Amino acid sequence: MTIERYEGPRDALQALFGLADDSPLQIAVYVGLGDVLVARREGAIIGHVQIIATDEPGVLELKSLAVLAEHRGRGIGRDLVEAAVAFSRERRARSLVVSTATADIGNLRFYQRRGFRMTRIVPDAFRPETGYPDGLTVDGIVLRDQVFFELRLAD
Repeated sequence: MTIERYEGPRDALQALFGLADDSPLQIAVYVGLGDVLVARREGAIIGHVQIIATDEPGVLELKSLAVLAEHRGRGIGRDLVEAAVAFSRERRARSLVVSTATADIGNLRFYQRRGFRMTRIVPDAFRPETGYPDGLTVDGIVLRDQVFFELRLAD
């Protein structure tokens, strides 16, 4: 497997963005932003990570991360996050932030195992007004609140 910067059309990655976010409305807002790194196996794209600028100087955001279902559980997501961290350090970012649903226990565990620390919660972030249908659940937990994590890269 290799990880490289993606220069192609973002539309070609729509399925991966859809795995990472349940809101086509939100994806449409950010799909064209920042930089995307892709994981390839035998030439085929099997995962991606998107890193975008934030309004805060020196802070980048890991906006989207996904690995195709048949390739999960092999450390590809971890490798993509490590590549995003290296990418952020190369750009002299002081921190990398990421957000996920408080209902997504797997993601909460995943990011904390990568060294990210919880910094804030946004109540009721996932609602119809923001492009998320009512009644969405993750592992039987209603999708409501968003949690932000931060990984300090430099002091």
